[in-house]
Amino acid sequence: MQIDRLRPLGIALGWVWVGAIVWLSLMPSPPTIDVAQGDKLGHLLAYGVLMLWFCQLYPAWRVRLAYALGFVALGVVLEFAQRALGTRSYELLDMVANTLGVALGWAAALITGSRLAQRVANGGSLGRS
Repeated sequence: MQIDRLRPLGIALGWVWVGAIVWLSLMPSPPTIDVAQGDKLGHLLAYGVLMLWFCQLYPAWRVRLAYALGFVALGVVLEFAQRALGTRSYELLDMVANTLGVALGWAAALITGSRLAQRVANGGSLGRS
């Protein structure tokens, strides 16, 4: 399978994920995860998957760094937007969870190696490339 032909779709899906994060962050009553600190887990997973996704699309470390900084900034801006809108609460721990998610997503990409999607599509293992 020629995974590079699907790259534009992967990029589009990544930006749809960004849009979903923005929407979920600003909606008055977002879905909840029914565990202790479930909202923090949601932040961690959302930003972790986002960073892992973009790491697969962009293997160069400088591009990954730019995305990581951008995603962390997005999380901070969204927390301030929640406070400004008054419909949600501003929480420093949400920013921490977002940042940890970005770091863990990048770490997962380092562990699984670049081009994880290509290896999976070709029936390869999930080990390091």
